Amino acid sequence: MGPVLAGVLQLLALVGALALVHIPFGNHMARVYSSEKHLRAERWIYRGIGADPDARMTWPAYLRGVLAFSLAGVLFLYLLQRLQGVLPGSLGFSAVTPAQSFNTAVSFVTNTNWQSYAGEQTMGHVVQTAGLAVQNFVSAAVGMAVAVALVRGFARTRSGELGNFWADLVRGTLRILVPVAALAAVVLVACGALQNFSGVHEVGQFMGGRQQWGGGAYASQEAIKELGTNGGGVANANSAHPFENPTPFTNLLEIFLILVIPFSLTRTFGVLVGNVRQGYAILGTMAGIWLGFTALMMWTEFAHHGPALQAAGGAMEGKEVRFGIGGSSIFAVSTTLTSTGAVDSFHSSFTGLGGGITMLGMMLGEIAPGGVGSGLYGMLIMAVIAVFIAGLMVGRTPEYLGKKIGAREMKLAACYILVTPALVLVFTAASLALPTPPHSMLNPGAHGFSEVLYAFTSASNNNGSAFAGLNANTDWFNTMTGLAMLLGRFLPMVFVLALAGSLAGQRPVPVTAGTLRTEKPLFTGLLVGAILIITGLTYFPALALGPLAEGLA
Repeated sequence: MGPVLAGVLQLLALVGALALVHIPFGNHMARVYSSEKHLRAERWIYRGIGADPDARMTWPAYLRGVLAFSLAGVLFLYLLQRLQGVLPGSLGFSAVTPAQSFNTAVSFVTNTNWQSYAGEQTMGHVVQTAGLAVQNFVSAAVGMAVAVALVRGFARTRSGELGNFWADLVRGTLRILVPVAALAAVVLVACGALQNFSGVHEVGQFMGGRQQWGGGAYASQEAIKELGTNGGGVANANSAHPFENPTPFTNLLEIFLILVIPFSLTRTFGVLVGNVRQGYAILGTMAGIWLGFTALMMWTEFAHHGPALQAAGGAMEGKEVRFGIGGSSIFAVSTTLTSTGAVDSFHSSFTGLGGGITMLGMMLGEIAPGGVGSGLYGMLIMAVIAVFIAGLMVGRTPEYLGKKIGAREMKLAACYILVTPALVLVFTAASLALPTPPHSMLNPGAHGFSEVLYAFTSASNNNGSAFAGLNANTDWFNTMTGLAMLLGRFLPMVFVLALAGSLAGQRPVPVTAGTLRTEKPLFTGLLVGAILIITGLTYFPALALGPLAEGLA
């Protein structure tokens, strides 16, 4: 079997598996977020944190819950790292430096999981499990909660209420993330992933030096790292490490985990708004972009010119031979079109155009299918903008799901789509203009520019993957990427929740003959076009200086 055919068959198997679980899993999540009952374990948690799960929140109250919970997470994780030297199970590692502790705490709380350190050489078992792994669960649950709040904004009328943040957070964690992650971890262990709490062992000589391997809860953290679109792994090599991702089957399983919640949430959206065809329209948009990017990535990596690449069957540098170009391409597109950031190959070693595809996936706003929760609310924001464009074209007030899209709604949507590009471009420009930050670049010219552009694109969009050539463990990059992650996560949430509150307070608009049918393929095409045009106009000059210049050289 040739490598191209193997890649196509992997893609078909993945699409089949996602299609198989789409309806039952999406319906299950809809039941979770619409249920009025509380499990016993959930009631214990509500008592412990002093929350009333039945209180109805307007958007400012919901936002305060999101921000307060996230701030507490940052402080706890920062202190845990600073105290690592005196904690049990530290494996002899000392406390993490202040700048890196700040960066890592922000990274995991914002669902970015950017890592400027080698995980197995920096973090002990307590920080990995009680700190990082816990944030992998709850940061994903926060994103899902905000997405559901926006969906309720479309579904509810004249109330202004978006549900209860604490109930959404706890239910998303206990009823969705924990059970699926536990099952996935068992499968990973059965397939050879490591899962223990042993210390560091010397395993003999290797290339003139001693080689040391450390144990760790690889499988359990790998499961939630992919399922929650987190991306931060125990090992520095991330999902290219055989302890985390031992076989081609586990590689495909991990891609499935990355995509299953974002794609299935479109079914949840359709059920909650009472029109599953609207969910299919959003799903079609997401799937179309994802499949297009995957096909383009495979083409650039398999067909790149050059005798060495042709002899290897494609661009194999930086890729694991057990995954090949096909599996690596699918993983790279999936991890950058979502907010995952996990890698099973090194994006800096991709062809110039292949590296540009990974960057463009993040620049779209990671909405195809996007992160857990963040992909759905990002796509719905784009749908609001597409509806507004359509309204301008036919000269009538735009409507979406029975709600008028007026000046207030468009201002909030516009602010949402402007935040991350501003962060990416401003921080990249500052890093290249100042005298010290460019010293962190491994490569000169267009590829070195791509390293910095990729870093801030990843941080601002809460992705977390890296080009693997930039030395980001400096005070400048630890601080600036930390600020980019904070602003890139929570400023968009402010606009999303404000939009949800505005929509929830409206009366429904009756459907007329002039109403745009947003469940039709025509609207799906309009939505894809709006996404690509807005992103292209925003980022094309930066892409032209980096990956396009390198790829066309």
